[in-house]
Amino acid sequence: MNAIAPAVEAPRPTLKTWLMAARPKTLTAALVPVMVGTALAYGLGVSRWLPALAALVGAMLIQIGTNLTNDYYDFKKGADTEERLGPKRVTQSGLIAPGTVLASALLCFGLAVVTGIYLVVVGGWPIVAIGLASVLAGYAYTGGPFPLAYNGLGDVFVFVFFGLVAVPGTFYVQALAVSPAAWWAAIPVGAIGTALLVVNNLRDETTDTKAGKRTLVVRLGSTAGKTEYVVLLIAAYATPLAMWGLGLASPWVLLALLSAPVAVAPLKLVLGAKGAALNPALGGTARVQLVFGVLFSVGLLLR
Repeated sequence: MNAIAPAVEAPRPTLKTWLMAARPKTLTAALVPVMVGTALAYGLGVSRWLPALAALVGAMLIQIGTNLTNDYYDFKKGADTEERLGPKRVTQSGLIAPGTVLASALLCFGLAVVTGIYLVVVGGWPIVAIGLASVLAGYAYTGGPFPLAYNGLGDVFVFVFFGLVAVPGTFYVQALAVSPAAWWAAIPVGAIGTALLVVNNLRDETTDTKAGKRTLVVRLGSTAGKTEYVVLLIAAYATPLAMWGLGLASPWVLLALLSAPVAVAPLKLVLGAKGAALNPALGGTARVQLVFGVLFSVGLLLR
């Protein structure tokens, strides 16, 4: 079902509306994996700051491109309507014309490819595969003939690309090899990133159902979504313990556990609230992601 376009022409976008479109609060999903991968590389004595910076720029561009694509296609597919419970979206609200939003998304993906050229020079052909897969998946999250988010694959996308790809990938462009610790470090990063998506899907269960957006919450129900959120947090907080126990990190990695109190408030909301009342849980989970990521990175830096 297509949403009805605003009757008036979209105004000229301002810096404020572009910032709204970029969704800066979501950019921790791009920052934290690069931060963790770089911290691990530094702790093992193999860090290289220019590739790390390029990886960060590329990750940010892909995240913004994904956000813009999501903004455009959720409007076109009817998932974003006047019934929307989350923060305002620029396409649905008429702040930026749909064609401009899509063109900007493609520009971000194109700039990410340009940034990736340097990383290909540094890391070789494996970076071609990683980069192209990341860009294509970012677009296919809500776009293309088989949009991942509309077919219950959004959770897998986030865990794989913001965890299992981003953290080892960042490590690889600096070390030109992947340590076993990098795969382990990817688990909590991907898990908390996915937990963010779960909150979003729980909040939007009703509107997603109407729009035919078959997220895991729509397919399996809110109880399954709440269970998934709890499991993801458990996986995130168990990983530092496992890494220490396996000798992959020093006891300093347990610093990440100090972020647990930050997770209490969003967890309570996820288990007890619904609809728009879950918006604070979204911000709370993003804080968990950032605080955990910083403490985890410090723990990986220290040997």
